[in-house]
Amino acid sequence: MSQDIHRRSWVASANGHPDFPLHNLPLGIFSPPGASPRGGVAIGEAIFDLKAACAAGLFSGAAADAAQAASGDSLNALFALGAGPRRALREQLQELLGEGASAQPRLEAMGQALLPSLASCTLHLPARVGDYTDFYVGIHHANNVGKLFRPDNPLLPNYKHVPIGYHGRASTVVASGTAVRRPNGQTLPPGAEAPSFGPSKRLDYELELGVWIGPGNTMGEPIGIAQASEHIAGFCLLNDWSARDVQAWEYQPLGPFLAKNFATSVSPWVVSAEALAPFRTAQPARPAGDPQPLAYLFDEQDQAAGALDIELEVLLQSATMRALHLPPLRIGLSNTLNMYWTVAQLVAHHSVGGCKLQAGDLFGTGTLSGEHAEAYGSLLELTGGGKQPIPLPSGEQRSFLEDGDELILRARCQRDGLSIGFGECRGLILPAPSAG
Repeated sequence: MSQDIHRRSWVASANGHPDFPLHNLPLGIFSPPGASPRGGVAIGEAIFDLKAACAAGLFSGAAADAAQAASGDSLNALFALGAGPRRALREQLQELLGEGASAQPRLEAMGQALLPSLASCTLHLPARVGDYTDFYVGIHHANNVGKLFRPDNPLLPNYKHVPIGYHGRASTVVASGTAVRRPNGQTLPPGAEAPSFGPSKRLDYELELGVWIGPGNTMGEPIGIAQASEHIAGFCLLNDWSARDVQAWEYQPLGPFLAKNFATSVSPWVVSAEALAPFRTAQPARPAGDPQPLAYLFDEQDQAAGALDIELEVLLQSATMRALHLPPLRIGLSNTLNMYWTVAQLVAHHSVGGCKLQAGDLFGTGTLSGEHAEAYGSLLELTGGGKQPIPLPSGEQRSFLEDGDELILRARCQRDGLSIGFGECRGLILPAPSAG
């Protein structure tokens, strides 16, 4: 599987594309104009239609099995096949789409039937989500939030021993571009003795990496950390929208509920582990005095190359900014190296008690903030709990999200002249629904 950074594609828009060059080839579900949803591969400003490619007999062997599994209206069947067929599909795609490919004249002749423009297509959720788990592995976010509520003891005693997580709501995971309604809920205003009900006034975003699970495990049989990578189908961007005022009232003693279950947005393209291989690196060393992970969470190879170096960006555009034709404002720039635990550790921990993971399950890493304000991954941190609003180019200020605001997440990997990206994860805030 070539990672030659000089390799080019005969699809001209792929060459030098910041997100979708030949080296990426992320998978997703899309609808061409007037047609039903099917699997596709992003290549430059086009989408390679796997349904059309299968009908034309363009693949062979394990790659054909993978392409067929990915050609329907979800990627669950492909995820279940595991890494071998996925890698075979990637290799044959790189051959078919590479400059000088013997099949190039035939593929070019198929035109829009094989390669519709990305702009003309509708993108969908890439898989049917069976279960969704949100972790809390961004240690700087955990510290920052802890300081707001527990200045003398920001990290709880278990944080550095166990990957903290909670089970979210799979039914409200939505694809990028789906509008998000402000949730209603109970809140306890400062100084009040009893809660009130109504729209959340402290709506926030969370900058996260999403992890799509591939082949699952049998209930009662844990996935060892050394095998965890074989159970990961790919990665996306994830925004776990949060109603901070609802959360503050309801989360004790059992954790988030209505404050989180109203919406979680994900980017539509699944970036494979193979595409991210050049951007793997050692897990950052733990500070002196931090405990070594327990044996089921520790693997030398995972520590040496289990982390990912992905730049994460947050942008905000208000309705007024759109009306004034002002571009979105960057409000955060972080990195996945701010993860205290690796993705393999998350898989191993999730299954160690016997939990059954299944193809299409989704993990969120938790908010991946950096150490300093410019790298914070939520408004809760950026504004000090709402006390220090951030200015917008329109003259407005934001402590938390307002109706009409659009939040945009982006991610990119760059190293040695090679650049790949994740596309965007967008969500526009709509007013709360009537409660009755």
